[in-house]
Amino acid sequence: MTRIESNRLARMLDANLDLTDSEAEKFWPIYDQYTAELARINGTKLALIKEYARNYSSITSEQAEAYIKGRAAVEESVNRLRVKYLPIFRRVLSGKTTAIFFQIEWRVGLMSDLQLASQMPL
Repeated sequence: MTRIESNRLARMLDANLDLTDSEAEKFWPIYDQYTAELARINGTKLALIKEYARNYSSITSEQAEAYIKGRAAVEESVNRLRVKYLPIFRRVLSGKTTAIFFQIEWRVGLMSDLQLASQMPL
């Protein structure tokens, strides 16, 4: 997750999660940890996309397959991260608020993926 995406997500969360002062005090440090881990995963995704785009005109079947497997592994990593953080967020948020958090996070991720996809060759 880039700094811009993280800031966009934080603004959306702040506007849509009705956190008490106590919840906010506990939530935001966890959010920072979560987004730091997500940023590392997304860095891998960005590197894969750049490599694919750079080699697009001369990509071999093996390189294309490695790209697909790499992207699948990234998606699996993101989902594992979400599952890992579910009980951590639940310690400080209600189930509903946790669900809203992940819904917003998914939407921001989808917007980011759409922006990336629009820049990739077909």
